[in-house]
Amino acid sequence: MNSSLLARWTASIPVPVTKESEQSSGTDTLDAYRVVLFNDEEHSFDEVIVQIIKATQCSRQKAERCTWEVHTRGQSIVYFGQMNSCLKVSSILEEIALKTEIQTG
Repeated sequence: MNSSLLARWTASIPVPVTKESEQSSGTDTLDAYRVVLFNDEEHSFDEVIVQIIKATQCSRQKAERCTWEVHTRGQSIVYFGQMNSCLKVSSILEEIALKTEIQTG
């Protein structure tokens, strides 16, 4: 891609607006936290897929990719966000005894 085309393309991308209070509140800003889901031998693929969708409101395709990654790699980052959102996602995943961890970026 030539540089002038790239410059026009990047200039057309909207810049997310954050509130001043979010910018000054420390590490609880932007997407500083992530929810990691760990593999277990207790849940079926479908159970995990449905719970990921319930917790994150993602597409089935994304939930399937995360579930496959958990199965093959032992863990997957299923959500990025602020701490309070990560706590909600984690608690929904844990409703069926899935193992999660909230990590900071």
